[in-house]
Amino acid sequence: VQLVESGGGLVQPGGSLRLSCAASGFTFSSYVMSWYRQAPGKEREFVARIFSAGGNTIYADSVKGRFTISRDNSKSTVYLQMNSLKFEDTAVYYCKALSYWGQGTQVTVSS
Repeated sequence: VQLVESGGGLVQPGGSLRLSCAASGFTFSSYVMSWYRQAPGKEREFVARIFSAGGNTIYADSVKGRFTISRDNSKSTVYLQMNSLKFEDTAVYYCKALSYWGQGTQVTVSS
């Protein structure tokens, strides 16, 4: 299993970023995909999840209404569209499938 995140970067408060996670080594369409994040000095926390059947989603309260998780099964890729970014969204963002994690991508919200 391989998970490769991309799309992180530096953005001003109120800005947007779209993260991608390209997956391989398993039947992508059959599995739940999740995003987590870890801010400096804090524990890793759940951000969003998308289920395989029907594409149902759940979100952490802190990102609800601002972030959108989606998936493209034809590309074995899961996305995280992040809008109205806040300082407190600064973290390394990780993709998770099964018990596997990607290497993470840094998101920094700063003016």
